[in-house]
Amino acid sequence: MVIDGVKPSRVLIAKPGLDGHDRGAKVIVRALRDAGFEVIYTGIRQTPEMIAAAAMQEDVDAVGLSLLSGAHLTLFPAICKELKKKGLKDVLVFGGGIIPDEDIPALKKAGVDGVFGPGTPLQTIVDYLKGKLAVAK
Repeated sequence: MVIDGVKPSRVLIAKPGLDGHDRGAKVIVRALRDAGFEVIYTGIRQTPEMIAAAAMQEDVDAVGLSLLSGAHLTLFPAICKELKKKGLKDVLVFGGGIIPDEDIPALKKAGVDGVFGPGTPLQTIVDYLKGKLAVAK
């Protein structure tokens, strides 16, 4: 759908690994849809390859990752690597969940642009994406 001549940004939200707790991801999906983004939710237990393939298939502008299991230092970089392998180096990657502050620099070095922990206001994430994706377009 085009609003005021502008096509909304497309965002893929994914739950990598064995983490089956998806309430937070679903809250983000709803908040982004309410803010005017086109959102694709892959569901739980996705592999890095599955997430990258979905990002390519859906022609997304951003990939949001939600993880509570503690495997973020393994899975988030693997997803960034898979996206690059598919030629999606311009896709913005952001993540959230239970991620210790000391792990954020390693995630950023691996290609994760933004990291949001528990309690982050939804508007903060919406504003982050609007700012980052407006610059990219």
